Amino acid sequence: MVPRLLTIVQTLDMNQRRSGVLLHISSLPSIYGIGDLGPSAYAFVDFLRQAKQKCWQILPLNPTNLLSNNSPYSSPSAFAGNPLFISPELMREEGLLQEKDLNGAPHFPEKSVDYKQVTQYKSQLFLKAFKNFGGQDPAYKDFHKENAFWLDDYALFMALKNKFGLMHWNKWPAPYKDRSAQALIQFEREHAQQVGLVKFIQYLFFKQWRNLKTYCVKNFVEVIGDVPIYVHIDSVDVWMDPENYKLDAKGQPQFVAGAPPDAFSETGQRWGNPVYDWPRMKEKNFSWWINRIRYNLMLFDWIRIDHFRGLINYWEIPSRSQYAIKGQWVDVPTEDFFAALRKECPSLSIIAEDLGDISDEVRAKIDQIGFPGMKILLFAFVESREDHPYLPHNYPVNCVAYSGTHDNNTIHGWVQDEAKPYEKENLLRYLHLDKVSEDLYWHLLARVMESKAQLAIFPIQDVLGLGAEARMNIPATKKGNWIWRVSAESLNGRIAERLASLTEPSGRG
Repeated sequence: MVPRLLTIVQTLDMNQRRSGVLLHISSLPSIYGIGDLGPSAYAFVDFLRQAKQKCWQILPLNPTNLLSNNSPYSSPSAFAGNPLFISPELMREEGLLQEKDLNGAPHFPEKSVDYKQVTQYKSQLFLKAFKNFGGQDPAYKDFHKENAFWLDDYALFMALKNKFGLMHWNKWPAPYKDRSAQALIQFEREHAQQVGLVKFIQYLFFKQWRNLKTYCVKNFVEVIGDVPIYVHIDSVDVWMDPENYKLDAKGQPQFVAGAPPDAFSETGQRWGNPVYDWPRMKEKNFSWWINRIRYNLMLFDWIRIDHFRGLINYWEIPSRSQYAIKGQWVDVPTEDFFAALRKECPSLSIIAEDLGDISDEVRAKIDQIGFPGMKILLFAFVESREDHPYLPHNYPVNCVAYSGTHDNNTIHGWVQDEAKPYEKENLLRYLHLDKVSEDLYWHLLARVMESKAQLAIFPIQDVLGLGAEARMNIPATKKGNWIWRVSAESLNGRIAERLASLTEPSGRG
């Protein structure tokens, strides 16, 4: 069944030149401690329209938690929405909260997110709204019915997590860990309010998301979502379908995901996510993956699949090994997977995150699949090569060009703090500049705009010319990430008009 509450996408012309801005929901302005789906999100759509931008790219919308350092790439569900993004103002407008409920809100930081404080504050708002919600809304019943394939399991999982003090599911008492039908039925009966609260919160999230998405459609703004390739071991996805992953009898990963040693890491990267049991998934016609992709294509106009090469082959590390260097490449049944996916989802608006050290064989397979890949401008200056694939004049049409991503420093931050002397020389030579200027970032954005790439995306930090203090994430670190927020004053008409002045001459307006 197609979840009608979610489905509101646009018909895309894949050959039309366009540009857009990368800004996660959490980074929007808000007086409630974190960006949300309320007034500031609508104001940002207005900003994009004024700036002649046709795309808004965000990070994953899935729930985050303090135990996973609030990373949107480490979630308890591949389908649920993040409750922290629910707007208190919209709850008040709907009559679920009163004005007095919003008075006396804590003093939240304006330039960053205090996730613990926001979680505590919004949790008590959800309880009040749930008490004021009669549960008889026909739209709620439709939402529940149409999303039961993931919602029922998720609500039960979260209620169990709360029951057992957020303990990892594979440490729960056996009847719950092993999903005894009798034990789960009895638990749901005894904890109906807690389970119902989780479902209600998800209803609020997706109702607010659909309304915002509808506003984007009316303003001709396409939304690019983000799909992490892996799921967290402590997720409802693994709990419900452990046979989809390489786990031992105790529910612990036998192997974990990561990346091999490269120029940036002598020992490689050990991400720790459980790896998929692809032969077993093939036996089930890849049903979980197909549901996941189809679901996300209902939410967004495009989706970016993070670490796309993991759908070709992936680096598998024995879980007992502390370092990724002990891993090996394992092939995925790629052709069978995409044949099954295209059969169920004929229209696949997918961006392949194809960054990193990729072999010619894997590159050929990615190119054969045909989705646009990514080109990162800041990677172009490590060498002095006119034919470097990340220099804008070398971009093909079928790609998405970025100045940087959420994992990169800003342009200004990179130039000031990270770029080696020879990289700065290569950069200045490319731009025909004698020295680093304050508006250097604007010259770089212009080059990307002028490229042949069908889509150009810029983090809002680069549009605003911000430094390293505005960086969103530093890979392989655990503290200080995912907290940056933009000020409402920064998203003004002057900036919008300046961005439009780059956009229209490049044929992307």
